[in-house]
Amino acid sequence: MTPAAVRTAVPADDPALAALWRRCFDAPQITALHALDPDRHRHTFVVPGAGEGVLDAVVVYVPRTIRDADGAPRRVGGIGSVATRPEARGRGLVRLLLAAAERAMRAEGCAWSLLFTGTPGVYRGSGWEEFGSGCVEGRLAPAPAAGEFRIRAATARDAPEVAALYRAYNADRPLTTVRSAEDWAVRVPAWYGPLDGTLVAEDPRTGAPAGWLVARHEEEWLEVREFAGAPECLGALLAAAGERGRAAGLDRARVRLPDEPGTAAALPRLLADARRTTEYVGMARPLLAPAPAVRATVTAPGAVHWYGDCF
Repeated sequence: MTPAAVRTAVPADDPALAALWRRCFDAPQITALHALDPDRHRHTFVVPGAGEGVLDAVVVYVPRTIRDADGAPRRVGGIGSVATRPEARGRGLVRLLLAAAERAMRAEGCAWSLLFTGTPGVYRGSGWEEFGSGCVEGRLAPAPAAGEFRIRAATARDAPEVAALYRAYNADRPLTTVRSAEDWAVRVPAWYGPLDGTLVAEDPRTGAPAGWLVARHEEEWLEVREFAGAPECLGALLAAAGERGRAAGLDRARVRLPDEPGTAAALPRLLADARRTTEYVGMARPLLAPAPAVRATVTAPGAVHWYGDCF
């Protein structure tokens, strides 16, 4: 068999990339997310197919600024949008593309690489290793009594305050992304939907947003995907999210928030029988940083990579 030809993408590949992603994923936002990187073509590695305008496989390296175990921002190579045309599978194409992406990430100063997957075996042989992330799940609790915080849907006018809450809450939190204006405009809505689908808690003294919560309905689950703000308002936000879930006919919820005292204290407002589990969907690979430093980041207390920062 002739060795596969690996190269970086060119603008003329854009229709073929979009076609491959449409075929492999039910995620129409991938093309818009890919466009966020001005250097996307040299960060996109492809194997051309036999026909004109056909690509057999693709791996994208997404440069991100992510905090390390000490909270310091580091350049990290996110790996995403990995796809292989069904007819081309079983030829080791992804491994070839990952090797090309690794060389590029090292050359561009990436401390380490990060990806999230449901098929870790594809990446283990190329040096990525799993790490655990906490998840709490259980039955929705009965409606609690009203608290001191007024909970309402966020609006577009809340966007600056929500971004400020995010910056403050994650100022030194390991594994979180330093979000840009483009992230807030494109990436976060791509994964969470419009801002008015999220919740804010108002400070009872000033009326300003004191907390922000993202909760989404996923099949039979209410999924709590992100929080930022004052810990004392988290319980009220979770209670409001639970009320929405019950109104939609749901009776179970999953919470993906940092394992911290404030989270533990607030969970009974949402869950009647909270059970903590560990998921292994994240994978990391040291590049310029030593392996112990990378492991310290992904396993640090309170570390979290928010779903809204997916590649």
